[in-house]
Amino acid sequence: MHRVDETTPTPHRDPGLRWAGRHDFPPIVGGFAPDDPGAPDTRSPSRFLFWLMRSMGWVVPAMTLAALSWLVPGSLTPWLLGSAIDAGILRGDAWATVGWVGLLFGVIAFGVAGGILFHTMAVREWVMAIHGTQRRVGRKAADLGHVLGRRVPTGEALSIANSDSDQFGATIDAFGHVIASALSFLFVCVLMFSTSPILGLVVLVATPLMLAASLPVMRPLTAAQTAERTESSNLTSLATDIVAGLRILRGIGGEQTFARNYERQSQKVRGLGITLGTWQGVVEAISVLLSGVLLVVLVYLGAHQMLDGRLTVGQLISFFGYAVFLVTPMRTFFEFAQKWVQGLVAAGKTIALFGADVPWARRDLTVGERPRLVDEASGVVVEPGRFLAVVSADPEASAALADRLGRYLPTLTGEEPDLEELKGRQLRRARKERAKARARQALLDAERAAQRWGVTADGVDYGEYDLSSLRERVVVSDTGASLFAGTLQEAVDPWGTHTRSQAEAALRTASAEDVYDGLPGGWQGRIDEKGRGLSGGQRQRIVLARALVRDPEVLVLVEPTSAVDAHTEARIAERLVEHRRGRTTVVTTASPLLLHRADEVALLVEGREVARGTHDALQAHPDYRRVIARGMEDDDE
Repeated sequence: MHRVDETTPTPHRDPGLRWAGRHDFPPIVGGFAPDDPGAPDTRSPSRFLFWLMRSMGWVVPAMTLAALSWLVPGSLTPWLLGSAIDAGILRGDAWATVGWVGLLFGVIAFGVAGGILFHTMAVREWVMAIHGTQRRVGRKAADLGHVLGRRVPTGEALSIANSDSDQFGATIDAFGHVIASALSFLFVCVLMFSTSPILGLVVLVATPLMLAASLPVMRPLTAAQTAERTESSNLTSLATDIVAGLRILRGIGGEQTFARNYERQSQKVRGLGITLGTWQGVVEAISVLLSGVLLVVLVYLGAHQMLDGRLTVGQLISFFGYAVFLVTPMRTFFEFAQKWVQGLVAAGKTIALFGADVPWARRDLTVGERPRLVDEASGVVVEPGRFLAVVSADPEASAALADRLGRYLPTLTGEEPDLEELKGRQLRRARKERAKARARQALLDAERAAQRWGVTADGVDYGEYDLSSLRERVVVSDTGASLFAGTLQEAVDPWGTHTRSQAEAALRTASAEDVYDGLPGGWQGRIDEKGRGLSGGQRQRIVLARALVRDPEVLVLVEPTSAVDAHTEARIAERLVEHRRGRTTVVTTASPLLLHRADEVALLVEGREVARGTHDALQAHPDYRRVIARGMEDDDE
């Protein structure tokens, strides 16, 4: 991700609407700190689900009431039908029959309206759950920035935004539905008790026993759901990594190896999906079987009571209707059990992301305009308004300097264990070890972020500044920057805050006019995700244009012309210096074309500045000549 985008966004805040419940869509997303109003409750999966329901304000209670208005008429219909038969048909009273039938139609119409309202509110809640979760994932990803991959696996955020957000909608829908089903179930029991206490007692006793009979399968269902969800996330991560490195993989002939890995992982997900579907089928079969048994028992007992004269024909018909109706609440109870288990699994993954701590402490001090930067580790001094080029015999040293200037934590060391070939106990142990490693890394990041950073702006250490203020003043654009799907205009100006003339000027400085000319639609021409369809040089120049449009006080560019030819590089070097005149610019490069244009060049040896001057003046330095000569050889290749 382009580091230009790694800032801490401020959510829209409207004190009159924010948490009052009068504003429900689009969801208003706050921060994640415990003291921030509206922060998600990440103490446990169940607490998160209940917090999510509360965050929707009146929508969930309204959905539950709508579901109740849909189900209660269905439970009342058998009683009205039986009364119409007893009071009207059997007694031959036409007016009574018309009255009861009219009342029956009225109740049915009310139930139809309630059903429409319930499904409308359910869709509203579902959309809120999906949209709200996706916005919170985006906000959290922006807050974590470059440490996101250290907290959760690569594909976890994508899975949460795509599949888990949908699951939250299904879980909350099932929650409102089951509450209404429970109330309608109790209403039916009251009707049954008023007519036949024995049958009412049978229903009250049998229902908890039937629900208890399904509990033994809930544990394996939960385990299967968790395993399938985890491996699906790993599959997403694998696909993301393959797509990101597809060009390199083809260059070294490694695409078949990764294709086999993807095939093996997808087959594992397929197998886990079959296992999950089997357990879901078992739960469904139990619900159908037990509901059917209850129906048979009620009809049998009701028929015997009618023969004994304790029930009328209409009451027997009503009891049969009650028994048929009770199948719906019973199946809703079992369906809710499945959806709640799935929701808990999704919530467990989500709170792992939402509960991840941002290592940077809050600060009130802001960076001033045109800051003078000093990096203590290398001894490099960045003077305001100057164009400084940094040359290093070790590319890692110049990249580390850029990270320090941008206040980015050091890259991870070591590799995470490969879980593809592990099974059973070994797989569970490896997952636990990976989780522990991520927790240790979080602690290390927090410790490093809390220490004195070692880079000062106007004599004040970076650690004393507010991070968002620092990122406003100092922007780092490196070779790992990506492009997102959208128009060329959105790629160059993702903030949408600059004029067309500013964007055109940046595009010209980056010598990317050919991209504009080659896209149908010009500025509105479409660019695929990660810039697929563009050459490596074109992608690099669009990324450079995006950084130039941002126009920060300090711009740090890491090898901005490594993927372009010499003629294009010469144009960029000439235009870049002129474009950034009066602004502070740091470029890490070994290109003589850029070095020749720089105001001054700093030479690093073993990570320390050993010489500084113009490109021509440093030609006498042997280490400088060696680095430049090697860079020219790489360009020739």
